[in-house]
Amino acid sequence: MSGTHQPGQSSTLRGPICFAILAALLVIEGLTSGWNSTLGILNMGLLSAIMALGVNMQWGYAGLFNAGAMGFLALGGLAPVLISTAPTPGAFRAGGPGLITAFAVAVIAVLLAVQAYRRTSGKLRGLLVALILIVGFFAFRWVFDPAVTAVEAINPSAAGNLGGLGWPTLISWPVGALLAAGAAWLVGKTALGLRSDYLAIATLGIAEIIVAVLKNEQWLDRGVLNVNGIPRPWPVPYEIDLQNSASFVAKAQSWGMDPTLASTLTVKLAFLALFVVVILLLIWGTELALKSPWGRMMRAIRDNEVSAAAMGKNVTRRHLQIFVLGSAVIGLAGAMMISLDGQMTPASYNPLRYTFLILVMVIVGGSGSNWGSVLGGILVWYLWVKAGDWGPDIMGWAASPFADGPLKDHLLNSAAHMRMLVMGIILLVVLRFSPRGLMPEK
Repeated sequence: MSGTHQPGQSSTLRGPICFAILAALLVIEGLTSGWNSTLGILNMGLLSAIMALGVNMQWGYAGLFNAGAMGFLALGGLAPVLISTAPTPGAFRAGGPGLITAFAVAVIAVLLAVQAYRRTSGKLRGLLVALILIVGFFAFRWVFDPAVTAVEAINPSAAGNLGGLGWPTLISWPVGALLAAGAAWLVGKTALGLRSDYLAIATLGIAEIIVAVLKNEQWLDRGVLNVNGIPRPWPVPYEIDLQNSASFVAKAQSWGMDPTLASTLTVKLAFLALFVVVILLLIWGTELALKSPWGRMMRAIRDNEVSAAAMGKNVTRRHLQIFVLGSAVIGLAGAMMISLDGQMTPASYNPLRYTFLILVMVIVGGSGSNWGSVLGGILVWYLWVKAGDWGPDIMGWAASPFADGPLKDHLLNSAAHMRMLVMGIILLVVLRFSPRGLMPEK
């Protein structure tokens, strides 16, 4: 009958309506604050959506709570430094052989310790393994420390690290995914046997260790001195090159645009095109995987591990598989983000932005839903940015009825925390009225 509500009609329309509202918010942002601001939010929102896709694969597909997304993101960000930047002249010759030898010593020590553990028993096992590891550690440091000193002495004010290979930046993106995947495999082999709460603690601690290493190993990525001038991916141009192009300047002026603003918009649009291609490929792949027998198996394991194991499924192996795949997607986002920023700043990685906020995106969008992760990534990032802009105005309005004094000063000084308040309110509202997210898993 006409006018009769069809089952599932509202859920079918929910996605297009949510994306239409998001598009309207971005258009309003462009009309009020400028399209430069809109493109900046959209580009970072798409990167956040890719991070959310990776976390959603782990949490939404398999129920694995990864509280260490920040670490895999940072490892992915290391790839453009190692692949795309120019090598530091003389650095590899000075310390490269020593570094290679040191890591070879470390690998040999670990392999010997493993063999000693397998071939011995009792008290002898513990003593022998400990002895091998202690001797291996001192041998490693004996070779490693002079090599590091030699590398960090090469032009320390501008370099002090090995540098990269000078290859195209686009190559560094899949390398970032591989770095994160390799680390996830090592973490998963040791931590995936833990209960969910212990797994969260373990991954959070490992993420902090990874970031601490990146902050302190100057020979690798200059540590807190940062690596600047990371090349952009093809075909993204540089603003200065566009501004020095007579044809571009003439075309911008013919459109009635300032050439400087036109060059900035062109660069951001080029990044946007690359990010859209990547996220569409990821959505295509994840949707195929989710709807395949493999995807149904992963959801069966998520919903009831005991029943899945009773049906002959190797739960631990599948958990490791999805943990590695999700971390690879997070690492890919990390490499893309460093290419967008043009610099590697290890001190900027913090759990609030790169773990908690990503989980909020997954929950708001809908756990287990790929399109929900995209929606949540862009929408939550938009609200995160705008909450920082709205905070002083909202607190100024809230404090206006009060006389000057400690209470008013406290309210005004609390404007910096408006973002956390907004995120908390969003979580409460979504969990109250749509507990499965804005675009729940079907």
